[in-house]
Amino acid sequence: MDRYAKELIVSTGEYADVNGVNLYYESHGSGSPLILLHGGLGSGEMFGPILGTLAAHHRVILVDLQGHGRTADIDRPIDVRLMADDIGALIDHLGLDRPDLVGYSLGGGVALHTAVKYPEKAGKLVSAAANIRRDAIPPEMLAQQVQVNAAAAEFLKDTPMYELYHRVAPQPENFPLLLDKLGAAMAVDFDFSEDVRGLQVPTLIIAADADMAPPSHYVEIFKLLNGGLRDGGWMGEGRPRGGHALAILPGLTHYNLADSPLFAAVTLDFLGK
Repeated sequence: MDRYAKELIVSTGEYADVNGVNLYYESHGSGSPLILLHGGLGSGEMFGPILGTLAAHHRVILVDLQGHGRTADIDRPIDVRLMADDIGALIDHLGLDRPDLVGYSLGGGVALHTAVKYPEKAGKLVSAAANIRRDAIPPEMLAQQVQVNAAAAEFLKDTPMYELYHRVAPQPENFPLLLDKLGAAMAVDFDFSEDVRGLQVPTLIIAADADMAPPSHYVEIFKLLNGGLRDGGWMGEGRPRGGHALAILPGLTHYNLADSPLFAAVTLDFLGK
């Protein structure tokens, strides 16, 4: 995590009091707006290695989600649908004109639900490494997720997630509480298939070829968007309507996708079309 801090473009962050949460965000670069959302137990700093690349083409609004990074927790569960309301309110607060939404893991779910709930506020959507069904995760990984709770805090003290939280969080003593909330969120069964079917904005689904869920799951998501069901055609006439796309990135895992130059390149290519 130290390399994230070193490579992050220096910027003065601000707070937006929206939807009952005092949301921390930073703005980097210029151009069409892009809201960038991090994964669980992380913060915007996890995008440090690729932030400069993205900010060379867009005004990147880097957000710390509820209870993460520099955003204090509130009396509310960790739920991607509730956090989507935070992002919808932030768009209004900043007066953004249909920003693109790019999220990874937890942030990918938040970005997706922001686009689902507020299609009139969103440009394009990039949802990376965000499974839409709990049972898409292999049983051995679900067993590990069950162990995410306050009692695990002691065992995580030597990890980058713990170091980041204690370095930037307004209330660093709340790390066990965040683990409890994330563990509770991951224990709840969910299926967002119908939400995906209802997406009204051009959407890119991204996954690593060795992600937490298998590549086949992300192919299933693409099929919900009418993708991968027919030959694309010489002129692309068989591609899914709505501009949807799928990218399985080679040589990556769930844990290094967010800072990969390949992730940045594919995202910029999709947003630029």
